[in-house]
Amino acid sequence: MRLHGIAFRLASLTLVGATLILTAILGYNYTVSRSMIVSLAEERGTLLADYTAENISGVFNAIQKVMNTISFSLEDAGLTTKQVNDLGWMVLNDNPEIFGSAIAFEPYAFQSDSKYYAPYHYRSNNDILFERLGGKDYQYFYMDWYQLPRELERSVWTEPYYDKVGDSELMTTYAVPFYRMRDGHKVLKGVVTADISLSWVQKLIAGLSDRESGYVFMLSRYGTFIAHPDANLVMNETIFTRAEKLKHPQLREVGRRMVAGESDVVELKDMPVIGDSFLYFSPLLDQQWSIGVVFPKKEIMADVSRLNREVATLGILGFVVLVLLITCLASRITRPLRKLTVSAHDMASGNLEAELPVTTSKDEVGELTSAFQTMQDSIKNYITNLTETTAAKERIESELRIAHDIQMSILPKLFPAFPERKEFDIYASIEPAKEVGGDLYDFFFVDETHFCFLVGDVSGKGVPAAFFMAVTKTLLKVVAERTLDPGEVLIRVNNDLAEDNDACMFVTLFLAVMEISTGKVRYASAGHNPPLLMTKRKGVEWIPPLNELVAGVMEDTHYTTKSMTLSPGDTLFIYTDGVTEAMDSTQELYSEERLEDVMNQCQGKSAEQIIRTIDGALKDFTGGAEQSDDITMLAMQYLGTNSES
Repeated sequence: MRLHGIAFRLASLTLVGATLILTAILGYNYTVSRSMIVSLAEERGTLLADYTAENISGVFNAIQKVMNTISFSLEDAGLTTKQVNDLGWMVLNDNPEIFGSAIAFEPYAFQSDSKYYAPYHYRSNNDILFERLGGKDYQYFYMDWYQLPRELERSVWTEPYYDKVGDSELMTTYAVPFYRMRDGHKVLKGVVTADISLSWVQKLIAGLSDRESGYVFMLSRYGTFIAHPDANLVMNETIFTRAEKLKHPQLREVGRRMVAGESDVVELKDMPVIGDSFLYFSPLLDQQWSIGVVFPKKEIMADVSRLNREVATLGILGFVVLVLLITCLASRITRPLRKLTVSAHDMASGNLEAELPVTTSKDEVGELTSAFQTMQDSIKNYITNLTETTAAKERIESELRIAHDIQMSILPKLFPAFPERKEFDIYASIEPAKEVGGDLYDFFFVDETHFCFLVGDVSGKGVPAAFFMAVTKTLLKVVAERTLDPGEVLIRVNNDLAEDNDACMFVTLFLAVMEISTGKVRYASAGHNPPLLMTKRKGVEWIPPLNELVAGVMEDTHYTTKSMTLSPGDTLFIYTDGVTEAMDSTQELYSEERLEDVMNQCQGKSAEQIIRTIDGALKDFTGGAEQSDDITMLAMQYLGTNSES
């Protein structure tokens, strides 16, 4: 070996560099490793708390949506006793996470001769049982689950409680008030509830506590323990009484912040059993509950000490071994490395068939050669798979583009639609949130003097909604050409859609038929957003909602036909909830108020100008945020006959 060969130079440089590096590492490793481990522990605890909160909120949010929909359905004053009872049974049959559901009416609100009417369905083993609540022994009007939503005029989650019907299980109830219109005002008619067992929440939290070195607990809105490894605390103590017993003011302050709905990471001193600890907490906003995760500090810091000892030991041993190995192996490594470099250059230039040097050694050079061989094979396989995947992706994208074109082709898109008709001006637009969507619009002449126009919104998005939309559009046109009564059209279309609707999809619809010669408009609505009417005399006003059921949910549903008369220059604007529920980057909704403000600026504009003005306002509001729902708009502007004009 030459005095200044690779082995000597490599050993000398390694000795000097390793000495400096090892000294620096041992000097500040404790501080850095402590900070890293504490940071990782904080991240782990925060993620665990947030993940648990999101899992629980996901179940509760799904229940809220179901019960809000049922509340909306109960606003239909035409529901029969059987339909009300069927609604309660349907809630439990379609939602296994709900233990029981009551539809409780105000005194004499459902049956004029009965003060109490509250059908209650609940689970018993594998059956759904039914009973009637209400009586001298159970005046439900004074129960929390009825009083709170009635007085607050909004839906509420009750405090957890032990329910006798549920075999003394820990329960909570989601209660939603429902109203009906009387003399132009909303009047409370009752409350619909969903009883939820919290046993699954306790099992979830107990399972997390078993897997972690610390433990997980959950608090109600008033700080009561809903779940805790110590079963004696559940529903018997609050975090404040616990802090009082432990004489722990810091725990009391943390409890105040958790009840207030905050989320944070705090360090607690002298906790029972586990000593100094880290507490991570996160809220369940809708229920006003909070999740807490506790990790012992000593266990986290034990890893820091062990890590420092291991780093020091491995560093010294590695330094010694490194010097010896570099000196011995430098000359043996360079020869096969040069050959491997040549082959690597060939592969980099695109020759994937380049021959790699043969080596039988088990050292790094051998492993590197094997790795190059594996990489060579992997690149070949990757290119093959990438080619196949790209072709499949392009085929799927092509099919979706074709589906989009087909769906758009069934909607009227040529404007002006009827240039020879001077009595009215109509314009419409649609922007699906995905390649295909569930919104629809249509307009056509029923006969020479009557013109039909409509807008609809199918539940969900994507291909299923697109199919349902196509069926709905076809049915509407076929039925509308047979009758001029919009309510009758919706009744027939609803019956056809509800029949064999195993997917439980539904559609909101607003359908109108205008008599061209007079401007008289007859209309009906199946749970659709209320349109806006812009007149020269009164400006912009909302068409009062009819509060009738969405189409496709239940057969034999009645739909009412209303009428209005448009004067020359009046414009009827119909839209889907993708307009008012469009969100910007902060998740703020566009809202009906903003829509009304923009409409007030559209006086004197044509139907197309109105649509484009609102579309521009929407894009300015969302600021490029991802579109969450289909956006459909239709403007019908009545111009009148020649004599009126």
